[in-house]
This record gives sequence, C-alpha cells and structure tokens, in this order.
Amino acid sequence: MTFSNDQEAPPVVLIHGLWVTPRSWEHWVEYYTSQGLQVSAPAWPGVEGEVEDLRTDASGMAGIGIQQVVDSYDAIIRGMDRPPILIGHSFGGTIVQLLLDRGLGSAGVAIDSAAVKGVLPLPVSTLRSTWPVLRNPGNKGKALGLSAKQFHYAFANTLSAEESLQAYERYHVPGPARVLFEGAFANFNSQAPTRVDFSNDERAPLLFIAGGADHIVPPKVNRANARLYGKSAAITDYQEFAGRSHLTIGQEGWREVADYALTWAVDHTNVLR
Repeated sequence: MTFSNDQEAPPVVLIHGLWVTPRSWEHWVEYYTSQGLQVSAPAWPGVEGEVEDLRTDASGMAGIGIQQVVDSYDAIIRGMDRPPILIGHSFGGTIVQLLLDRGLGSAGVAIDSAAVKGVLPLPVSTLRSTWPVLRNPGNKGKALGLSAKQFHYAFANTLSAEESLQAYERYHVPGPARVLFEGAFANFNSQAPTRVDFSNDERAPLLFIAGGADHIVPPKVNRANARLYGKSAAITDYQEFAGRSHLTIGQEGWREVADYALTWAVDHTNVLR
C-alpha cells in the first residue's frame, strides 16, 4: 500500500507499551514512512529519551499512571489536522482503546493489548511475566525493569536466547510500575483508569491483533477483550498470528503484521473517503 501525497495519506500514531520506548516501533516507522504515510511515535510522559539514558536514570517516569499517559496522547491527537489511525502495542493497545472511547482516532489497532477493566482471564503466563513487579506493593511508585531472563520469558519466548538478548539490549527500559498495578487490579477498582464504555456506538473501528504464543497477553485475553465490545454497533475485529511472541512488532515477520494492521485500518476508516 503506497500513498502518493500528504492529502491522500492518513496520519498514523504508534503507541508503545510498558518496558520499551518508541524505538520499539523503529521498523514500522521506517516502513510506513516509505509508503508515504505521516507517522509519529510519541513517548509516554517520562519515557522521552534514548534507551541507554533511561536505563541509567529512569526517575522521570516513576509514579506515572495510565491517566497521565492517555491524557498526553489525547493532547497530541487533538492537535493534529486530521484524526489519525491509532496503533498500539501491549499497554499501548490499552491506550488505543481508551482514546477511541474518547472519540479520538479514525481507526484503532490494539496489538497484544493489555486488558482493560472487565476482562476476566488471567493466565498463569501473564502472572509469571508480571510477578517480578507485582509481588511487592511497595513497587507501585517506582520505575522497574525486567532481567534479560525475565524479558526472554515474557516478551521473546519464541526467540533464541541470543536473539532475545539482542532485543533486550536494543529495546528494554524500566517502566512505571503504577501502570502495571493499575491494569492488574482494575477489576477491583470502580474508578479504574482502564474503564471503557463497551456499548459506545460512536467510537471508531477497532481491530485486536494477538500473538498465538504470547506469554504476557495470550490470545484468550485479547479474545475476551474483543467479545466485550459485542454490546456496541461499532466495528470490532480480531486477528491472530500463530506462533508469535509478545515482541511481535520487532521480531522476524513483523512486516506481515504491519501490513495487516495498516490495510485493515485504511479499509475501515473514513479518512480517505
């Protein structure tokens, strides 16, 4: 899919997840830009800067919560000339859902999306992936990362140890633990920041993409999340890519996912019509 001019090309906003930065989208930014798209990949508040610097000092992100992250993207999107296609990975997928619920975006794609409030499945692999942070309530206000071994299990379980380590060194940073706590305990909080109106008929179309071998967010979580939108007349679709880990946007074969996400979004948005 190639766009010939700025007027024809829809803007695309890529939203990263926890424990990574906008660098996690580097392949997608280059690929979409080469097709004539207007692409931006803003950082979460406190996660601005290079991976190497954030590993040295992550204090700026400590205590950041989901509401602050969503509000930051809200302001960026409202400042754009046209409603963008929103594509988010992991907690970025959660943010996409929340932004669409606010009436933002022309279409949304949630890849390996962390759950919003109301999603019930809690697989053992999810608990194991997040337990290094969640096991201590005192971690909530901190910025914490994963070890290389923990990253391999959680993000890159379909990759070799060497491939996983390369990805870890390239992309991994500490993350604001508050985001993880707010997501994990949303179903016990009536005012959880991940609340979504599943019956919202006015939101833009939404696609869930799941990785068949994802440990952090197994497909059953994304399927359960998508089913909750059955109360809405707005379009909700689901696509699963077999054998793919949580690092699906950066591992070999990412282009297939990028093509599917973009084609679906353009086909389901009014930007070009």
